[in-house]
Parts: sequence; C-alpha cells; structure tokens
Amino acid sequence: MARTGAFQQVFNDLQDRYGRLVADAFLRAVEDIRSAVQLQRLVARIEARDIEGALETLDIDPAAYDEMLDRIRDAHAEGGRKAAEALPRRLPDGTALTVRFDGRNPEAEAWLRDHSARLVTRITEDQRAAVRMSLLASMETGRNPRSAALDIVGRVNRATGRREGGILGLTQAQEGYARNARDELASGDPALMRQYLTRGRRDKRFDRSVTKAIREEKPVPAEIAAKAITAYERRLLQLRGEMIGRTEALTSLNRAAYEAIRQAVASGKIAESAVRRVWRSAGDLRVRHTHRGLNGDSVKLAEAFVSPSGARMLFPGDTSLGAPASETIGCRCVCETRIDFLANLR
Repeated sequence: MARTGAFQQVFNDLQDRYGRLVADAFLRAVEDIRSAVQLQRLVARIEARDIEGALETLDIDPAAYDEMLDRIRDAHAEGGRKAAEALPRRLPDGTALTVRFDGRNPEAEAWLRDHSARLVTRITEDQRAAVRMSLLASMETGRNPRSAALDIVGRVNRATGRREGGILGLTQAQEGYARNARDELASGDPALMRQYLTRGRRDKRFDRSVTKAIREEKPVPAEIAAKAITAYERRLLQLRGEMIGRTEALTSLNRAAYEAIRQAVASGKIAESAVRRVWRSAGDLRVRHTHRGLNGDSVKLAEAFVSPSGARMLFPGDTSLGAPASETIGCRCVCETRIDFLANLR
C-alpha cells in the first residue's frame, strides 16, 4: 500500500469531490419533486384533512434520486481503482503484481444495489414522516391550509420565480426545528424569541428584527418571519445534502477499497492470511471520540473493527453489521491495507 498519508489524502480529496456531487444531485432531486407539485391539489387535500392524499399529491418518487445513485456508483468505482493502484506493482522476489478493481463483480454490484435501495427508502420514508408531522401540527393548530401547503413546498422567490424553503427534503428532526423556529418568531414571547437566536443555522441578517421584537415584546412581523424561516429551512436542507453527500461518498469509497482487496484475494494474487487492515482517523479535533479510539487498530481481511461503543464495522462508514448513525454520519476515516509480502510468498 502507498504511504499512509498519501493514501489518506487521495481518499480525502475523493470524498470532498464526490461528496459535493452526491449532495448537489440530492438537492436537484428535492427541487424536481418540489417543482412538480400542483399546489391547488395539495391545498385541497389539506382542507379535506386527507394526509395520505396530500402525500400522494407530493409524489415523493424514489426515481427522482437516480442521479444521486449514479454519483454514488461513480465514487464506488473510483475508490476501488485508487485502492488497487495503491498496492505495490512488484512482489519482493521481483514478480509483477497486477491488481484491478472490477466494479461489475457480482458481490460489488450486489452491495451497490442493496445499499442504494436502502438509502433511497430511508430518504423518502423520512421525508414522508416529516410531511406527516408538519400536516398534523398544522391541523392541530388550525393553520390555514394554503399556509400549511407552503410550509411543505416552500414559497416562490419573486426574483427567481422558484420555490425556496419548505420542509420537503428535511428529516423529521429538521422539520421539528423549522416548525419550532416559526412558532418562536410568532410567539411575541421574549424568551422564545431569544431561543430562536441560538439556532446555529438561522440567517443572522434577520437578527436585528428579532431583537427589536424582543424589546417590544411583540411577534416578529409576519413578512419578515416568513423570510427568516425560508432562509433557515434552505440552510437546513443544504446541511442535509452535505451530510448525505459526505457520508455516502465515504461509505462507497471505503467499501470499494475493501472490495478491491477481496477481489485480489479471490483471484489468488494475494493470500488472505497476509492481509491486515488498519483504521486511520482524520487525526484532528473533529474526530469523534470512538474513532480516536479506533485509530491504529488492525484487523484481518474478514474481521470487523470494534468501536469503543461496541459497534462493529468492516470499514469506516459500514452499517452492514448494525453500526448506528452516530458511528457513520459525517465520518472522515479511511482504512489502510497492509500486506505481509513475505508471508504472501510463503
């Protein structure tokens, strides 16, 4: 394997590049779904208190995410190629060693297919759950049906003619953040409006208006509050895309590197007993404490890394053995492969 630092930098660069590509494709998918919504039909379903009918009108179609899955497939293919290229080209006895990554290998394709299906199911189900929560809250508070619909699909920006904001594309938790922020600005309660000012993803350009409302103990003017919430929702969606992009790029890259070594072993070019895999963290203060604990741990090819939390992972980002999101979301670690070539020759 190439020097640890050089290999890790290659993977960091790939994660950055494909993370952006996956995130952009996710955001385009949400925009495609949002732009296709027929607002009047959605309002009519909400007026009839027909939540399932409203969800049907939104048409949160898994096929909208096909481009995102294509970018994940691209990351997987390039990760495998880079991992194979990082292996030495000659054995200690001078024998040439040629290892290539086969992205069409049945096991590699099966992992991509199953992982992609689970990802899109998780994204679309989470969006539907967020919409249900938004609609239930609107119905409980007697919110105007049109306003409730706009809370979901966003409001038209007069300058661009496109919808912005709305909770479409957000997680259930993010929908709650946006709804609570809207209630805080409309409350007229100084304590609640101060709570809004603690939200890290808010647009600070509206803070002066919020501060004024706090002094006057009045709600933030409706037009200003609507703009502030739209900006907040837009930033939450951007964060959602970034997290999906970075996490999925890393998972695909590390899985492909794992597959590249497995393919080399299966072809007989490398003995499985000669392979060790080493966990390498990003080595900075942003690394979660469990991955600082994993840094430097070494396992056999088919062996799992065991986090201090007890989670088991074949590689950074792996969820196939039940590792929770707390161990994978936003991870930047890589797995270095070491080969004992003397043992391999024996």
